[in-house]
Amino acid sequence: MPTAATPAPAAAPHPAAAPVAVPVVGTLGERFDAVRRIAVLRGGGLGDVLFAVPAMEALAAAYPEAEVTLLGTPMHVALFADRPGPVHRVEVLPVAPGLREAAGQTPDPAASEAFVDAMRARRFDLAVQVHGGGRNSNPFLLRLGARHTVGLATPDAPPLERTVPYLYYQHEVHRGLEVAALAGAPVVALEPRFAVRDDERGAAAAHRRPGADRLLVIHPGATDPRRRWPAERFGAVACALAAEGVQVLVVGDATDVPAAETILAVADETLDGPARGLVGSLADRLTLSGLAGVLASADAVLANDSGPRHLAQAIGTPTVGLFWFGNAVNAAPFSRARHRLHMSFTTHCPVCGSDVTQVGWTSVRCEHDPSFVAGIGLDEVLGDVRDLLGTGAARSEVTLPARADGTATATR
Repeated sequence: MPTAATPAPAAAPHPAAAPVAVPVVGTLGERFDAVRRIAVLRGGGLGDVLFAVPAMEALAAAYPEAEVTLLGTPMHVALFADRPGPVHRVEVLPVAPGLREAAGQTPDPAASEAFVDAMRARRFDLAVQVHGGGRNSNPFLLRLGARHTVGLATPDAPPLERTVPYLYYQHEVHRGLEVAALAGAPVVALEPRFAVRDDERGAAAAHRRPGADRLLVIHPGATDPRRRWPAERFGAVACALAAEGVQVLVVGDATDVPAAETILAVADETLDGPARGLVGSLADRLTLSGLAGVLASADAVLANDSGPRHLAQAIGTPTVGLFWFGNAVNAAPFSRARHRLHMSFTTHCPVCGSDVTQVGWTSVRCEHDPSFVAGIGLDEVLGDVRDLLGTGAARSEVTLPARADGTATATR
């Protein structure tokens, strides 16, 4: 006997109809209309601008028709010239308090006015402030006359159209990505990426010693002396590895020459024969382009929390980094397969006992400069360096997509 048909179950929604999650740090804002010209304000040093690269990548991807102009420093011009990535142009900021400092140069109000006038003529659609709390940078950004503004702000900073509170303890990459999200730009990459040109790799090959199949690069410096591991310990690492046939090259600028000389002196006293010839120094001998090539050719980099360490990470070279724990919150690498982290937990100045965890725009810094990372042990660091030197497969080459127009980075 026939039976009544069983009703068919309701059709499940097609997977394509489900909401698509986008990666974002913070809150994703509504995208602005008709954005063709973006200005990003980020001065500072090498590490500072590298931390802003993921935010600029996010903005470039969210607004693919826009030209991204970095308002930065002469070093940024050298860094991004003729290189794939999100930066189309670099405009050098005038020397001004809280904006850009340059040794031997004093602020020139006339130069600042001329710069602002030139930037206003560019008619930016979006201006992005990732240059700190905003006391000085927000008034400057607002003078550029962009249709839309987003950025960071302390409670006493002039507000922009959309702002993220500036609180000192936040990773700088996440800070920039949270600002980019305000402009409707989801995350493209969580870590800075930096492409090294073939000519830079070729020039670096001249520094490799015949017969040494591995190269360790050491950067013993840091802008803040409190972030420097004792040079003698870098020397001990260099000697231990040179005795095992590893070439060691010390890099840095003119301020790092004394530490480099200490490392070489330790090698002179400790090593003899072929091993002594494996330890050398390129401190104060490399351009920024040359440094990028040497870091790219290294099998590992050992460094303090410094610009060259951040650049090595962005290039894709394995690193061992030495950090004061407060700086680790703001600047440490995220991954551990290729990047090892050693921290000191100094909370008070070893000289006067001041609380050094209270940092930021309004905190008073004591006048002492002892190393906050001297307590990091030699054996632990040496063990991680040996581990990374023995794991060549962990290396990752960094490639960045070329811009749609296929042109080289324009700089000014």
